[in-house]
Amino acid sequence: MTLPSIDKETYSSFTLHSAVVMVKGKNGNGIERKRTTSDARDGVEYNRKVRKLQDEAAEIEKKAEEDETKKIEEKKDGEEDFADEFIPDPDCNPDIPRQVTFSDISAAAFNIKKGISKTPCTKSLQLSNKYGVELYFKKEYMQVTGSFKERGARFALSRLTAEEKKNGVIAASAGNHALALCYHGNLMGVAVTVVMPVFAPLMKITMCRSYGATVLLKGNNIGKAKDYAMHISREKKLKYINGYDAPDILAGQGTIGLEILEQVSDADAVLVPVGGGGMIAGVAVALKTLKPGILVYGIEAETCPSFTRAYEAGHVITEMAGSTLADGLAVPTVGCNSLATARGLIDKMITVCEESIALSILRLLELEKAVVEGAGGVCLAAILSDKVPELRGKKVVAILSGGNIDTTVLGRAIERGLAVDGRLIRIEVVVSDRPGGIAELSTRIAQAGGSIKDIFHERAWISTDVFSVRVKVVAETRDKEHVLELEKTLKERYTDVRIS
Repeated sequence: MTLPSIDKETYSSFTLHSAVVMVKGKNGNGIERKRTTSDARDGVEYNRKVRKLQDEAAEIEKKAEEDETKKIEEKKDGEEDFADEFIPDPDCNPDIPRQVTFSDISAAAFNIKKGISKTPCTKSLQLSNKYGVELYFKKEYMQVTGSFKERGARFALSRLTAEEKKNGVIAASAGNHALALCYHGNLMGVAVTVVMPVFAPLMKITMCRSYGATVLLKGNNIGKAKDYAMHISREKKLKYINGYDAPDILAGQGTIGLEILEQVSDADAVLVPVGGGGMIAGVAVALKTLKPGILVYGIEAETCPSFTRAYEAGHVITEMAGSTLADGLAVPTVGCNSLATARGLIDKMITVCEESIALSILRLLELEKAVVEGAGGVCLAAILSDKVPELRGKKVVAILSGGNIDTTVLGRAIERGLAVDGRLIRIEVVVSDRPGGIAELSTRIAQAGGSIKDIFHERAWISTDVFSVRVKVVAETRDKEHVLELEKTLKERYTDVRIS
């Protein structure tokens, strides 16, 4: 039998043996050898050589792994040092904030009118009757990329110098600002680079790339993404465009206020979602200049009231941002230019809870056939949670700022909204574990008008007798009054009933 050839360094000599031996050389490949002999000493010597070769191979592999680990650690150390070097945004200096004026907003309106949709501002008959206000919705979610951010992005790109257009622009964003900048950059022939946190939704990453933008995933929050973007901006001479505090961004967002007064000239109040503060700053300047008596209310999620705190303090502060359905408003540090521009123009700041945001998304979906994100629903949330009783009977405009909500989040928001509205409940009842016990409960729920969505039971974790079972039911009901009726019906038959 002809044996495969091996190099001299890997194996200098071999004899035949009755067993099959696998020799692992320095190159990591296995070579099979068969040999037969009756010389025991030769076999011992052979095994010694094999073990020596295997030890050498293991040592080489270990050294290679150590070298690779060292390279990775050196790379990480370099990135951390890079990120630790703070580079300020020249357009957003807290020591010298820039205030946007009405003339800036007027210039923005003229420059963007051919590239931006003039969104409708229509009255909601059902919600007006339900909540006692004459309610109009400014539907900014109907822009091409699904949010008001297009206004500021378009104007900021139109204001670039010839050199800045040639070099391109960069921004840090996980959502709407990135989409708007990429879309209009593509239309206007400006190269756009977007730095997104690693948790950015895949859909938005794909959409930005479809507009021809360069997308970089960096950092586990928007702050780290911005730091990285500022370094790339300096290195490649790209113009950095802040999504909520650049003066041109504020001016562009302010055009919403001009349109509102064109469409509902006798409005008494305007409710504005607030995150970094860019929209309310621009809108407030436009509204108060043209109609000083109009009320401007800012609405925030109560899990991140950063603008409320900064407005009260009179300067920029950093607030902890909690998880919220209105993720577009979860900005820990608001813009210095936004705060300076809005100072003295906002009549009231309001925070709303997660339950009311979920319910507002549900109301808009059912009654207005409008799919909005959490940030777009906070204005209606303030009304339905009775945070603005002084506006009853008045003409109010609520800005629906965006509609880019993930389908999974939308599903959760709908279920949460149904629960808040008393239309989805959880029932726990202890019933007999005899045949027919659970069937009787199901029948009674059905006779009371409830619709069972899910049902399960448990025997081990119940403190009553062993012939009982705790049944947990998720059921659909009409409203809160119906829930009370169902609870009364069940308590007439069962002693242990809990409804939540």
